Amino acid sequence: MSPLAALIAIAIALAVGLVAGARMQGRYARPLTLAKEPDGAEMGAPDEAVPPIPTPVNAPVEVEDALPPTRDDASERIVGERARLVRRFEAEAAMLRRAQVTRDATFTQLSDFAEDRRRLYGELAAAKGEAARYRQLVVDLEDNAPPRFFGSGAPDDLKLIVGVGPVLERMLQQLGITTYRQIARWTERDIDEFDAKLPEFPGRIRRDGWVTQARALHASKYGAPPSARDR
Repeated sequence: MSPLAALIAIAIALAVGLVAGARMQGRYARPLTLAKEPDGAEMGAPDEAVPPIPTPVNAPVEVEDALPPTRDDASERIVGERARLVRRFEAEAAMLRRAQVTRDATFTQLSDFAEDRRRLYGELAAAKGEAARYRQLVVDLEDNAPPRFFGSGAPDDLKLIVGVGPVLERMLQQLGITTYRQIARWTERDIDEFDAKLPEFPGRIRRDGWVTQARALHASKYGAPPSARDR
């Protein structure tokens, strides 16, 4: 092919390309026109009737609430729930410790009260036993004492002797001593004998001078000291 023919062919190709590009640009620039069916029906709808382009299936959803929770959110909720349970457990443990301390203090106080009660009951029982022993002693002395009688042989009031009380008087009467004369005639041997018979009052006969007092009381009552033959 000659150079001239080649240039002509290139020019024709460029012209055809420009015409085709212009047509394509005009097709997309102007609104769509309705095409006619062979039988006269319309081939398409107007531009405003064209449906919107659907959203692709893989397009991201913009609603954040519909997204499932991530791993970090779940971990934070687990940590928060664990902290709440730990605080609750610590509060309950502190309450139980306070209740235990109160209970221990109450038990200690009750134990002290019980110990004091046992001690007081022991002291009361000992006091009752001592009182009962002395009361029984007095009752026995009264039951075993010789009966009182009147006249010249009536017993003297031995309580006038210093150191002789009601109990000692009953004990002396139980031993058969009822008059000043009997005591006034006691010898040292008699004093030792009766001192041994009165173990609750050791040495009192000599210490209080019963023999001397009995002689003076007899002389005051009868006007004369007891004679040696008055046995």
